[in-house]
Amino acid sequence: MAAGESRPLNEVQFLTVAEVASVMRVSKMTVYRLVHSGHLPAIRVGRSFRVPEQAVHEYLRESYVGVETG
Repeated sequence: MAAGESRPLNEVQFLTVAEVASVMRVSKMTVYRLVHSGHLPAIRVGRSFRVPEQAVHEYLRESYVGVETG
């Protein structure tokens, strides 16, 4: 699926902040900062956040710093 394409909501997998932190190997506070700054989209469910799994993968792909050889 190309970037920018949306999936039906019944196919979207949501992750908790703790799960995102585990995937990214960062603290939960870092995930909260990314959500509040708008760098990582999320929805609010009660007092907690849920992040679409695809958004995490896109964020990591866009943030990847490759090593240039040459």
